[in-house]
Amino acid sequence: MAVKIRLKRMGSKKKPFYRIVVADSRSPRDGRIIEKVGTYNPITTPAAVTVEEDLVLKWLANGAQPSDTVRNILSQQGIMKKFHESKISK
Repeated sequence: MAVKIRLKRMGSKKKPFYRIVVADSRSPRDGRIIEKVGTYNPITTPAAVTVEEDLVLKWLANGAQPSDTVRNILSQQGIMKKFHESKISK
């Protein structure tokens, strides 16, 4: 089973709000998820991001692949750097 960390759109029309979720890559964008690991609100200035870092690192270590947008969000939060450093130190 290919697992992805990606965005699930919530909110109303013209007011997007996203949940950062772990889901099977074959499931639809807003379909069944495995676990919620954070939120992303692009409407606020600056964009509000909350991420459960330990859960994201656990899923990355288990082989989950982040989407391009989620990879950028995680890089801005410094999580991708921590993941990379943990891989090197092993």
